[in-house]
Amino acid sequence: MKRTVFAGMFICAAVVASPVFGADHDLCTIKLQELRDKVSSLPATSENTTMDIKRMQASAEAARAADDDRKCITEATQALARVDKLNNEPNP
Repeated sequence: MKRTVFAGMFICAAVVASPVFGADHDLCTIKLQELRDKVSSLPATSENTTMDIKRMQASAEAARAADDDRKCITEATQALARVDKLNNEPNP
């Protein structure tokens, strides 16, 4: 009886947890697509800033390829913040 209850609890936990992993993967994909769109329309800026953003994009894409969704989301979010900051700076 205890084995059946334990097995049932394990199955329920696995079913409940599975959508969470899919959500991270979807968020990674969405963030990467948004980053690709924004990188393609970067304003004229210093070469170092552009290369740094592209490095973060490559790191996020590598993390996605390695199925490390958390790192992908983190890297893409940081790059997006950098791009947004760059786009909001006043042009001299």
